[in-house]
Amino acid sequence: MMPGGGWMSVVVDENLVRKLIAAQFPRWDGQAVERWPSGGTVNAMFRLGDDMVVRLPLTKSGAQDVALEQKWLPRIASRLPTPIPEVLGAGLPADGYPWPWSVYRWLPGENPRPDALGLPVPLAEDLAEFVLAMRRIPPTRAPKAHRGGPLATLDAETRSAIEHLRTIPEENVDCDAVLALWEDALRTPEPEGAPVWLHADLMPGNLLLDGDRLSAVIDFGCMGAGDPACDLFPAWNLLPADAREVFREALGVDDVTWSRGRVRTLSQALIALPYYRETNEAMAGNARHVIRAVVDEGG
Repeated sequence: MMPGGGWMSVVVDENLVRKLIAAQFPRWDGQAVERWPSGGTVNAMFRLGDDMVVRLPLTKSGAQDVALEQKWLPRIASRLPTPIPEVLGAGLPADGYPWPWSVYRWLPGENPRPDALGLPVPLAEDLAEFVLAMRRIPPTRAPKAHRGGPLATLDAETRSAIEHLRTIPEENVDCDAVLALWEDALRTPEPEGAPVWLHADLMPGNLLLDGDRLSAVIDFGCMGAGDPACDLFPAWNLLPADAREVFREALGVDDVTWSRGRVRTLSQALIALPYYRETNEAMAGNARHVIRAVVDEGG
């Protein structure tokens, strides 16, 4: 997710977290607080004791994500095969901090890297099982997913990113090739079926592994109902070609939906690369990986 507007001036650090916890959750006062390094850009994370984590939004859009998670995570958790964040406390604005925040149960695990997957095929099966379970949740009264509208709504931003990348030759992006893929996708039909529940941000940084298998899925700030192609992102941002096909087959994805998922993933990467290339190596590196994977498959 790209950073939203509304950045604040208050310092978000361990001292702030200790004050917020002491005032609002005195049963946890005195627990150790330690900032947790994260590749995300919208929230600050702090370990609280041994088995909790505090997440404080850094932007107004991030605050909206917190409210979404607090409402919906408890409603969908029992329907999913994989652990997801459990809300233990819903914090309120205080001490100069302007937005709601959350305390979650800590979920152990390591983020996967595309170049270091031990068992990519079983991981693809795990991911497909999670996506299918999300799709089975009745979408009644579901919020609209952060992603999931028509491809045309991404057109201007995607084209702008491609033109920006033309000015950065050291990135070696074949801008003509990605533009051709994008324009071809715009001519394909939009989905005809009903929207389905989506995580809508299945990036490696939002997946946790225990060994080589999926152990948890985190950061549901983009979740809601939308185009099922939006949960195909791991096919290109994580999985190698053989596991990608296993993922596709397990989900029963038709050609049109697969094409739409590929260019949605590509669009996200094209926008992310020039934005993050000097500020967030994890996000920029994954964007490069996606662009290569999509161009190779598209060719």
